[in-house]
Amino acid sequence: MRSVLRFLLNGRQVMIDRAPATRTLLDWLREDRGLTGTKEGCNEGDCGACTVALGRLEEGRLVQEAVNACILFLPQLHGRSVRTVEGLGPEDSVQQAMVAHHASQCGFCTPGFVMSLHAARHQGRVDHDNVLAGNLCRCTGYGPIVAAADAAADAPPAPWIEADRAALAALQDDEDLELEGGYAPASLAALQALLAGTPDAVLIGGATDVGLWVTKALREPAPCIFLHRVRELGAIEQTAEGLRIGAGVTLARLRGLMAGRHPDFAELLRRFGSVQVRNSATIGGNIANGSPIGDAAPALIALGARLRLLGPEGFREMALEDFFLGYGKQDRVPGEIVESVFIPAQPDRLRCYKISRRFDQDISAVCGCFSIHVEDGRVAAARIAFGGMAEVPKRARETEQALIGRPFTEAVVAAARAALEADFKPISDLRASAGYRLRVAGNLLRRALAEESLPLSRTRLAGRGAA
Repeated sequence: MRSVLRFLLNGRQVMIDRAPATRTLLDWLREDRGLTGTKEGCNEGDCGACTVALGRLEEGRLVQEAVNACILFLPQLHGRSVRTVEGLGPEDSVQQAMVAHHASQCGFCTPGFVMSLHAARHQGRVDHDNVLAGNLCRCTGYGPIVAAADAAADAPPAPWIEADRAALAALQDDEDLELEGGYAPASLAALQALLAGTPDAVLIGGATDVGLWVTKALREPAPCIFLHRVRELGAIEQTAEGLRIGAGVTLARLRGLMAGRHPDFAELLRRFGSVQVRNSATIGGNIANGSPIGDAAPALIALGARLRLLGPEGFREMALEDFFLGYGKQDRVPGEIVESVFIPAQPDRLRCYKISRRFDQDISAVCGCFSIHVEDGRVAAARIAFGGMAEVPKRARETEQALIGRPFTEAVVAAARAALEADFKPISDLRASAGYRLRVAGNLLRRALAEESLPLSRTRLAGRGAA
């Protein structure tokens, strides 16, 4: 087991012996390296002022992704490259375009915008409204920024790309990493061994939640076990029976997987935080977190997904809806991890609706996901799940039974809406009242049934999200 963390920073190798497990990249950049172009705004992954480009090798190619440095821990950099705004160079096309289009005023947020657009340009992305959803500007407005993004979109790659790719290839290794306050194993076997000795360790996938424990709650979780280097957790396996997705697969990758299979799920994933969050957050973390407003679980439950856990006694599987026992409680014993989720192969009947105060970067008041099959005018099958309606993401079994075998009529829909009150007793909080939640859930049910007879289209999908 090695103790030296190695990564590239603006093209140069950095080595840190026994790096502190919960030292954020933002604090390290500003305080230890004097790279103050990366700003601290919200310190919770919302504003984008701290955006940097995190690089990795994919099939021998350097892939750069925008991430929030404020909730990224140093151990997550091992074998990766980091580019800050100082590392782009004065001739960088994005920065030149920002100047030419007067896209900066106070300048505080500008480095984050530049880094988001830098990563997008090297990925060939031109959907700049989506790319910039995680970058907030308080004075300039977004018009000139988007104009700058459009102007720089076709610029040639940065001149240092090939040098970074070659240097990063030389840094790759399969050794486990020991940290100050934690570990970063490189295989599932090594992870199992660590969990056997430290079953109560804090497991960290993308750190988009645990990062806030440190920056906002001022907690010092220990020991920490970082999961991002465990190769098996990043695996994706497709068979005739369905799709098995490793717990370490990011939400950005998951969105790509779902785009051609279940477009509504892909659209729902577009509204998970921001590009920066989706590039870090993992599907396993979203599930294991157990939040009643985690948006992935309702969609996966509606798809009949099954969860595979790995613990001291080996693997065990269960229906995903059975994993959630109560608020903050899951069917998971010490030393057991979420290893993968399996989505059975099926025709695409999934409808997903997220209701929130803001379209982008907001938590759901209600998330409803429906897989309903109407045949010869009757509901032949139904799987319905909601988030935000109970202490856990939950399947609406009484509502399903009120529909199955019955014709699609107003009377049956009314009876099914009434059954929602038997399935859920929602609370009132700052996002919505209990009455509002029940009414919206009923409206979403009616909408899903009405749309069952209509073909899915990207036009309709793009308009979703309003109550």
